[in-house]
Amino acid sequence: MAERSRSGRTLAYILVGLGAFLIVAALLLPTYSVNKLGKTPLDLEITTVATTPDEGGEVLVASSLTSATGSATVDKGVPMVSQRFLTVEEPSDADKMTIQAGTTLRRTDKQGDTGLLTASVDRVTVDRKTGMPVDDPIGSIQVDGTRPADEVSHTGLQYRFPFDTEQKSYPYFDINSRETHDIDFVEETEINGTTVYHFRQKLDPVDLSKVVPSATNKLTLPAAKWGVPGGEAPVTMTRWYSNERDVWVEPVTGVIVKGEEKPYQFYARSGDKPEVTVLQADLTFDENTVESQLQKANDGKDLLSLFGRILPIVFGILGIIALVVGIVIGVRRGRGDDEPAYTNGPSSPSGSAGNAPPSGQAWDQTEEINVNQDDLRKQ
Repeated sequence: MAERSRSGRTLAYILVGLGAFLIVAALLLPTYSVNKLGKTPLDLEITTVATTPDEGGEVLVASSLTSATGSATVDKGVPMVSQRFLTVEEPSDADKMTIQAGTTLRRTDKQGDTGLLTASVDRVTVDRKTGMPVDDPIGSIQVDGTRPADEVSHTGLQYRFPFDTEQKSYPYFDINSRETHDIDFVEETEINGTTVYHFRQKLDPVDLSKVVPSATNKLTLPAAKWGVPGGEAPVTMTRWYSNERDVWVEPVTGVIVKGEEKPYQFYARSGDKPEVTVLQADLTFDENTVESQLQKANDGKDLLSLFGRILPIVFGILGIIALVVGIVIGVRRGRGDDEPAYTNGPSSPSGSAGNAPPSGQAWDQTEEINVNQDDLRKQ
C-alpha cells in the first residue's frame, strides 16, 4: 500500500509539473512567434514580372532625336515587360537586412540591348519587422552601368509592408524621383480567396534633371526636331516623370501580392504640358508572380498562426487538463494516506472483532493475552 501511494504521489507531481510547463509555454509562445517569426526571412529571393496589356504602351525612339532629318518619333502599341530580381545581401542580422533589387524594363518586340529601355540596381537596408529603411548603411541607386552608384537615403517602404499592416497611409519611396510620398489605403478586398489591403500612390510630375544630372534629362534641340512650331530655333526641354502606383498587400505578413504601375515620362518645357512622350506604360504583375507572392504570404501567415494561436491553444488546454488531473490524484492519495488500516485487528475486550481503537490509542495486546490466560486457569 505504501509503495502504491508513493507512485501515485509521483504521478501527481509529474502531471502538475507538466501542466504548469504547458500553460507557461502557451503564454510565452505567441510572444516568441512575434519576435522570431514576425520578421522578413534572410533567405529572401524573389523574382517579379510585370507586363503591359495587349494594347501595349508608348516608347520614344531615341535615335530619332539624333537623326539628321525628321522629328522625334514615338512608337505606339509597344509590348513591354518589367522584371525585378530581389536578394538579401550584407550587412544583415537579427534585426535588419540589406535588400538589393535589380530591375529592367524591356520592349519585347526587339531583341538584345536594342530592347532595353531602363535598368537600375537599388540597395537599401531595412528593419526586418517594419520594412522601413534604417540608413545603416545608407542606401544607393545605380541607373548607369558605366558610373558608380549614387548614395541615396531611402525614407519609405518599397518591397514589403510591415507585419500586421494597418488600414492607413504609409510613406513609400520611389526610386525614379528619389522622393517619399504617402501611399494611401483604398479598400480591403480579396485575391484568389486571400484577404488583401489595396493601397494607391499618385506622383505629380517631377523634373528628372534635378534628380539625376544626366545629359538626356535636359536637351536643347531645334523646335522642328521636337515637333513644335519654331523651325530651327533652339528649344530646351526637360524630362519629367510621373506615376500612379497600386499595391495589394497581405496584411498579416506585409507581402506585396500584386503590384501595378503607370509610369509616364515626357519632355516638356513645363511639367503640366507634356510635349513629347518618352515612356508611357501600364505594368501589372503577371499571373505567375501573383500566385508565387500569394504562396509566400500564405506560408508565412500559416506559420505565424501555428505558433501564435493554434499551438498556444493546444498547449493551454493540455496544460489545464494535466494540472487538474494531477491535483485530483494528489488529493485522493493524500486522503488515502490518512485513513487507518485496521481491518482484521484483535477482538476488543467486549468480544467484537475488527473494531479500531479509540483515537490516539492502540490495543495493548500483551494485557489481552494475560487476561485470557487467567480465565483458562479459573476454568
